[in-house]
Amino acid sequence: MNTTQTSPSLLTRPSAFLPMLMSLASLSLVVLHVLRYGVMRDTDEGTSAHLFQLLMAGQVPVIGYFAVTSLAERPRQALVILALQAAAGAAALGTLYVFEHS
Repeated sequence: MNTTQTSPSLLTRPSAFLPMLMSLASLSLVVLHVLRYGVMRDTDEGTSAHLFQLLMAGQVPVIGYFAVTSLAERPRQALVILALQAAAGAAALGTLYVFEHS
């Protein structure tokens, strides 16, 4: 009988998937704001911009925690997840950049 257990994926850890969800929420805020109000140049950034900033900045300590706790344990899988987190963050920031410079 095989008694070895397979360890669960690192992606099931909240510190792995929460930054991606936070980036998705940030991306959604940008798109919904543009759909609702269009591309505006205001002096006051508004609630959407502040929420975007909080979500993006809030990811940094979560990603740091994930990197510290997971890289030594399973480096290859952790690097893939870190790349996914970076891609999700880049998608949110890239969308914001495109709308601000259009």
